[in-house]
Amino acid sequence: MTDTLEFVNVPPKTGQPPKGLIVTLHGWGANAEDVASLLPFLNLPDYQFVFPNAPFPHPYSSIGRAWYSLETENMYQGLTESRQLLIDWLQSLESTTGVPLSRTILSGFSQGGAMTLDVGLKLPLAGLVSLSGYLQPGAGDVKTQNLASLPPVLIMHGRQDTVVPLQAALLARERLESLGATVQYYEFDMGHEIRPQMLDLLRNFVIAHV
Repeated sequence: MTDTLEFVNVPPKTGQPPKGLIVTLHGWGANAEDVASLLPFLNLPDYQFVFPNAPFPHPYSSIGRAWYSLETENMYQGLTESRQLLIDWLQSLESTTGVPLSRTILSGFSQGGAMTLDVGLKLPLAGLVSLSGYLQPGAGDVKTQNLASLPPVLIMHGRQDTVVPLQAALLARERLESLGATVQYYEFDMGHEIRPQMLDLLRNFVIAHV
């Protein structure tokens, strides 16, 4: 584990200062290049994209990364470290990109979606997007925060997801709404994956909130 995050940075295609910043977190066993491959389908040329690599190596993949352990014997090991590392890194982005958190969308798939809902509730971001994600332990604990400042949230999930069951998305929506967050929620007839219609919804969400 390092004291900062390596990342793929993609500036706006327009050559102009970015309208906003979109950070996307990969899932368990994937990496930054994996989620960066979605970029051509988003059609957001005015925005800057940043795709960080998780700090921990994946136990079963030489190129995969992990935000924390999901093996039964070490469940959630590394979560505390990744949480603080990601918060510090996100807060440092304004100085390198010129884009404040108030114009930054944090998004993620699967374990990256879980980190998005966890860390995103602690920062004054423009919005959060969870693709096939879930709430991990402690993620809904924002009692010390002004609840009116919670960013809007977009949750998307597959009804046939056998990796992260649909119930996880329903519980996340219920918990976030109970905290006062504005939640857009969509289900799809699919498994643990990302479909084009999800990227269309993500694009609309970005345009609406940045």
